[in-house]
Amino acid sequence: MAAARVSRCGLCLLLAAVLCAVHYAGAVEIYAPNELFAENGTYVKLPCTFKSTEVTGSTTSVTWMFTEEGASTAGVVIFYYINGKKYPGQEPRFKDRVTWVGDINNRDVSIKLDKITFKDNGTYSCNVLNPPDIMSTPKQIKLRVVEKDNLPASNVPFLVGIICAVIGGILVIAIIVFAVVIIKKEEGLERNYTGSGCGDGGQTESLMSPVKQPPSRSPSGTEALVTGAPSGTMQGPVIYAQLDHSGKPGSQINKSETVVYADIRKNC
Repeated sequence: MAAARVSRCGLCLLLAAVLCAVHYAGAVEIYAPNELFAENGTYVKLPCTFKSTEVTGSTTSVTWMFTEEGASTAGVVIFYYINGKKYPGQEPRFKDRVTWVGDINNRDVSIKLDKITFKDNGTYSCNVLNPPDIMSTPKQIKLRVVEKDNLPASNVPFLVGIICAVIGGILVIAIIVFAVVIIKKEEGLERNYTGSGCGDGGQTESLMSPVKQPPSRSPSGTEALVTGAPSGTMQGPVIYAQLDHSGKPGSQINKSETVVYADIRKNC
C-alpha cells in the first residue's frame, strides 16, 4: 500500500510538471502563402516565416516536408535545420535541389527548389520549433507547376498603376492649393494698395499735399530794382563814360560827352 501511494504521488507530481510546462510554453506562429505557381524547368522560392516570444538559438529547428498531390502518405522530409546547420532530406528526387535561403535571426526559414518539374506538384509543409516555444502548427503551401503561358497574370503592373495614379492626384492637389494661395496673396496686396489711397491720411492725400517752400530771403539791390519796377518795357541800368575829343595828350579832359554804354531792356 505504501509503495502504491508513493507511485501515485510521483505520477501526480510528474503530471503537474507537464501541465506547468505546457502552460508556460508559448506557441510558434508560422506564416506562408497557401498557393504558389511556378514555371516548369525554372526554380521557385518557398517562403516561410515565423513569430516566437523566445530568442532563436541552437535549439531552434526547422522541418520541410513534401507530400505528392493525391498521396495518402504523410510525406517525406526534404530539408532539416538545427543548431545552425542544414541537412538535406533522404529523398533522392530532391537531392542537390533544395537550398536554404532563410535567416533564422530574422525569423525567415525559406528554401529554394531548383529545376522543378511537373512531378514537384504537391504540398510543401513548413514547421518551426523554438524551445521553450514547442507548440506550432505546420504551414502548408500548395505548389502548382505549369507552362510559361499558363502562369497567372502578375498584379505588379496593376499596383504600379494605382501608385502612379495616387501620386499624380497628390501633385494635382498640391498645384491647385499653391495656385489658390498665390491668387489670395495677390488679391490681398491689391486691396491694401487701393485702401491706402482713400480716406484721410492716405497715400494719395500725402502725394497731393503742398510741397513746403524754402524760407524767403531779402532781395539784393539789383533784384529789388528789378522787382520794384513797373510792368511793361523796362530800361536796364545805364553806364556812362567820359570821352576825350581834344586829341591832346595828358590826363586832362577838356570836353566830355555823355554816351550810353549799354542799354539793357527787358520785356515783361
